[in-house]
Amino acid sequence: MAPVAPPTARRDVAKLARRALVTVGPALAQPHLQHLSRRGLSVNHTQGVTLGVIAAYVVVIALLWNIPYVKYVLWPFKMLVIAFHEFGHAITACCTGGRVESISLDPNEGGVTHMRGGIQAITLPAGYLGSSLIGALLTFCGFNIVASKIASIALGVCFLLTLWWARKDWLTIVTILLAVGLLVGCWFIKHAEALRFVVLFIGVMSSLYSVWDICDDLILRKVNSSDASVFAKRYGGSSTCWGVIWSLISLFLMVCGILAGLAAFKQSSKQQQDDSKDFIPTMRMLLRI
Repeated sequence: MAPVAPPTARRDVAKLARRALVTVGPALAQPHLQHLSRRGLSVNHTQGVTLGVIAAYVVVIALLWNIPYVKYVLWPFKMLVIAFHEFGHAITACCTGGRVESISLDPNEGGVTHMRGGIQAITLPAGYLGSSLIGALLTFCGFNIVASKIASIALGVCFLLTLWWARKDWLTIVTILLAVGLLVGCWFIKHAEALRFVVLFIGVMSSLYSVWDICDDLILRKVNSSDASVFAKRYGGSSTCWGVIWSLISLFLMVCGILAGLAAFKQSSKQQQDDSKDFIPTMRMLLRI
């Protein structure tokens, strides 16, 4: 015959069972808690729209980049990302003990940064990789209005530095001033929501610039004076090999920017506009004027 537990012991076991149900019950009733990591990778409506816009930007830029005559539509933005490219050369030259003498932009041949000194193993790839890093950061900020405002301020600082180095080149000056005017104007459209899509476009184009430009220089046109060819002559390897490596790094940085934007900015479009009203509220400033 099996032993029978005393009444007090049975009551204690019943209490423990009820306590376990109270503790575990909510988790069992809400199975989504068991998939928290899966929820973290989910995409809401606003993020889905942003991803769709990014995909559309990639297609439009790829088409306009290669179609004769129509490609001139991209000219102002192409000049802008070339400025980012030259800024990458210039800022790394300054950080490695060099001196920047001037920057000039050419709509057909690209840009040129005249500098002395610096560590060329860093300054040569910094053009493509620097513009790719800037593009990834802008793509990340393009997922949120307030982040886009902050990014536009940082861009303004970069533009001022580039403007100082390019103060003798009128084309560079006009390009930068037009870019600054575009960014400032977008601050006043629907609590800067338009600014978010402009920042996103510049980010996508800057991220992909190195890929397409390296393809043009090393595969299609076989230009011998590219950054990759100079790097290969000085440090070994082939220009095509270095170009492919830099292109892969650029694509990797772009993907990182997109994933970081999805993880960091979960707000809806309405929430972003409400947040933007409290961060340098340009609409109120406009109404006062």
